[in-house]
Amino acid sequence: MSGWLAQIDPRLSELGSALLIAAIGVAVALLLHHLLYGLLARLARASESKADDVVVEALRHPTRYAMIALGLAFEARLSVLIAQVWDKLGGFLMPALVGWIALSGLNAFVRASALDGEAADSKDTRRRRTRLAIFARIGAFLIVFVTVGLMLLSIPGVRDVGLTLMASAGLAGLAVGAAAQPALKSLIAGLQMALTEPINIGDLVLVDGESGRVEDIKTTHVVLRTWDERHVVVPTSKFLETTFQNWTRDGGELIGTVLLHLDPLSEIAPLRAEFERQLGANPLWDKRHAALRVTESAAGSIEVRLAMSARDPGVLFELRCAVREGMLEWIRKHQPTAIARQRTEQNGEG
Repeated sequence: MSGWLAQIDPRLSELGSALLIAAIGVAVALLLHHLLYGLLARLARASESKADDVVVEALRHPTRYAMIALGLAFEARLSVLIAQVWDKLGGFLMPALVGWIALSGLNAFVRASALDGEAADSKDTRRRRTRLAIFARIGAFLIVFVTVGLMLLSIPGVRDVGLTLMASAGLAGLAVGAAAQPALKSLIAGLQMALTEPINIGDLVLVDGESGRVEDIKTTHVVLRTWDERHVVVPTSKFLETTFQNWTRDGGELIGTVLLHLDPLSEIAPLRAEFERQLGANPLWDKRHAALRVTESAAGSIEVRLAMSARDPGVLFELRCAVREGMLEWIRKHQPTAIARQRTEQNGEG
């Protein structure tokens, strides 16, 4: 019995010593992280920019666990038992922690870049948001891909499987290439969207009869938000391979029209004067363009086109509605004979 206890006691002593060393290493790592994070947080609060606050806050949790991992790696030099455990787990944990830090830093950089003083609807702001969104998703994909690969390579069984597959590299290459084709196509499409910039976040576009604001751009699809709060999901390839309309490509200014179908005997000069008066009194008009033209004529009616400009599509829609209502009201009150009607005439012979 005493001999069995003599064999057990050294193991318990070694385990207790290893746990004590590990606890000390974790405590020191947490203390150092607390002091370092407190210093960085104080410096971030002292600055006028909010971007550094976002970065420091985003890196708080991943760096805490990274410090703990570094403390255990250092303590592995002092304990054989800790070293044995760390040799089995370190190769799996360190890539995961580094990938977590990289991913958190990337997301923090994207959020911090959005904290600027420029107008949210300006062209430069929308272009930057679009590029950041696309490159952030591509970067996140690459970080996750590399991190998972490094984690799997740390598992001996996975390495053995990889060596076995090398014997049939030709078939494996074809299979991997076929499986990865959609992902690679989406990745390349995302790069094309970021470099060529056919659309940006916030643009107003018309695709397949659906108009809406670009709410989000992903590597595989684009999300449009329509005026009636619907979300239309369009494949990214649609914007690279087919024709679509971008109403805010270089700016939001647009010219819109209102069509009135009136009687051929209508007096055009009073209509033009009233149209110009209503536009001049409407703050939605940006004073760039205004024109009234008779664009079509037929036996029973004429088509009068009222053209006007506004600073963006949303304002233009409201301006067109206001002008249409105002002109129809004026015609009913001041020129009711301009309302198109069907005439029948008799020759008077009886």
